[in-house]
Amino acid sequence: MKVMKVKHVLMVTALTMMVGIVAADSEPNTCRHTCGKVEIPYPFAIDVNNNASSECFLHRRFIRLSCNESKIYVGNVPVLNISTSTAQMDVLLNVSYYCSVDNQYKSRLRGRSYTISSKENKFLTIGNDSYGYLNSYKDNNTYSTGCLTRSFGDRRLIDNGTCSGIGCCQVDIPPRMLNISIEASNFNKNTSDVCSYSFIVKNGNYTFSTTHLSEGLPFKQLPMVLDWTVGDFDENCSTASSRNNGVNYACKNNSHCHDNDTAFGYLCSCNPGYDGNPYDPIGCTDINECESETNKHRCKTKANCKNIDGNHTCFCPKWYSGDGTMAGGCKNSIVLPTVLGVGATFILLFLGTFSYIIYHNRKSIKMREKFFEQNGGLILKQKLSTREDSSSQTTQSAQIFTQDQLNRATKNFDESLIIGKGGFGTVFKGFLDNKRIVAIKKSKIIDRSQIDQFINEVVVLSQINHRNVVKLLGCCLETEVPLLVYEFVTNGTLSGFIHRQGNKVNNESWKTRLKIAAEVAGALSYLHSSASIPIIHRDVKSDNILLDGTNTAKVSDFGASRLVPLDQTEVATMVQGTIGYLDPEYMQTSQLTEKSDVYSFGVVLVELLTGETPFSFGRPEERRSLAMHFLSCLKKDNVFEIIEDGMLNEENKQEIKEVAVLAAKCLRLRGEERPSMKEVAMELEGMRLMDKHSWINDDLNVEENQYLLHESSSSIYETGDSSKHGDIGYDSSKDQELIVLDDGR
Repeated sequence: MKVMKVKHVLMVTALTMMVGIVAADSEPNTCRHTCGKVEIPYPFAIDVNNNASSECFLHRRFIRLSCNESKIYVGNVPVLNISTSTAQMDVLLNVSYYCSVDNQYKSRLRGRSYTISSKENKFLTIGNDSYGYLNSYKDNNTYSTGCLTRSFGDRRLIDNGTCSGIGCCQVDIPPRMLNISIEASNFNKNTSDVCSYSFIVKNGNYTFSTTHLSEGLPFKQLPMVLDWTVGDFDENCSTASSRNNGVNYACKNNSHCHDNDTAFGYLCSCNPGYDGNPYDPIGCTDINECESETNKHRCKTKANCKNIDGNHTCFCPKWYSGDGTMAGGCKNSIVLPTVLGVGATFILLFLGTFSYIIYHNRKSIKMREKFFEQNGGLILKQKLSTREDSSSQTTQSAQIFTQDQLNRATKNFDESLIIGKGGFGTVFKGFLDNKRIVAIKKSKIIDRSQIDQFINEVVVLSQINHRNVVKLLGCCLETEVPLLVYEFVTNGTLSGFIHRQGNKVNNESWKTRLKIAAEVAGALSYLHSSASIPIIHRDVKSDNILLDGTNTAKVSDFGASRLVPLDQTEVATMVQGTIGYLDPEYMQTSQLTEKSDVYSFGVVLVELLTGETPFSFGRPEERRSLAMHFLSCLKKDNVFEIIEDGMLNEENKQEIKEVAVLAAKCLRLRGEERPSMKEVAMELEGMRLMDKHSWINDDLNVEENQYLLHESSSSIYETGDSSKHGDIGYDSSKDQELIVLDDGR
């Protein structure tokens, strides 16, 4: 059977060569599968004279390659390697930079045939006071990610080789990004002696150096990885195999199809026991495991191995018993030696397994004890014990969970139980032994130098007992990075609530939104003014406000929060937060105050009024920042034009106007001019409880509006320079397009 198969392959190969000779005679050099020393695997090819036969390639978009001086290009992008086993292409992409308004470059890569590999690449921004965007355009929508770096003081304190967020920041790339543009920018627009850089790079192909901050990057291009697929853009495995009786189906002999992780089209892979190119007309070929140099067979020796199509079997010679495998082998057929050998093997395996289990358990226990001590477990135990001894009443305290408890609660952190992901970690839904449902946060990283502060925050946050703050139940310190356990809130986020309502918005929706706003303001007021140690949330946004079954608001996610010592009013920190919600004064000074939360809450109020997201590249440039657009409309006295459709009526018109004015107070550029959260909470609660406010009349309200508009917006609109106030954007008129991937569509 094996000889027949070899003959068949030789016949097919010979026939293919004959067809190639005939084609070469009639149309010489129309199709190439090499460029210099680099091989170009099927389904790709180079169409030399634009008339290659269809046998040379799979689809027209796979011959959009060119060869110039032994280098492959797709469009004008250099290609380093093409792999059919991983369905990926290594290319060189230009680095985007910003040195000044007149000296900047934005890299673009267009085309629907390729997506950016989210597993093999990272997006980085290099520079001082710099930020970068990675934008993806699909179906008239824009999807963006990015990161920012801020640094102050001596640059020599920045570590080489690490991309920690100071001088260098990096983020994972979302899946299925295509038609991308990369933009680098700098907070100080007028600086010309320092450049900012943003780029995509293949994992392991860039190492950060502090010299890149002062001397610039020593290269203009870096390798990155593209994913490719086969089939039409509307095809998947099912439709491709059935369309036209599978005539154009790309998965050939001894291969299979999969499309779970593709943005469009599908991929092919060789079946187990076969290798080669699954797209090649011949298909995948059998692996001779018995002759493999990597010992792919499971037999004792090659002499005990027999190759079969797609697999192999093991056997023992005559007069020997056994299965011929590595584990079993072959033994003399005498009964007593066989029994003794099997018994001894069983005893050794049992003893070895038992010893391994004991060793593994001891090692695991020691590792947990080590992490528990590193993460401040002894300090936390001491604080809880001291607190219990000094308290005459039963008070809420943090519970210390074991790793086994949380493993059982989450089925070993099964991905199906993930309920949220953010910049600070992943949240899992868990079921404790007492049937209580909890949310378990698995953080990404912890600063070992801040363990004492972390433990203090756990103790303080666990004591917070407010109906509108998500309750911290405890933590687990036996893992490398501590796990935090919170109460579980059932109805999703405020952001989801706003955008789920769609066309159902009415006066009742407004009342619910006003109630939510008052509850959130009350919670933040409590954190600022009534907690044992004042707490600045630092990342107030609609995604961090959860709703229960009755739409009661609960403030959550204290991963970026900071405790404020009682004798201080502000804390110096590295700027963290979410674009669209960040306090401009905080971005300029890095001085975090309670008024930073007030600004972010003002953005949430505008979000509740308009139903719009705080920042979007999909909107016109003057409307990208929702807060700035809102203040502009309020200044022009046409704020009702941006209220979400269906919500405004005569009954709530005055109330909505008052909330808009309150939002503008919160959005004042100078923190000292903003109201406190306690004042905001009192005003919102008053609106809820009174149909008419005796302390406000229409004339006074107009006077307040005019005064507020003058104070909150004149510094923005009269100067005409939004960049001086932390506005984030870019000059689209300077956009450059030098890289194009043409997919022929």
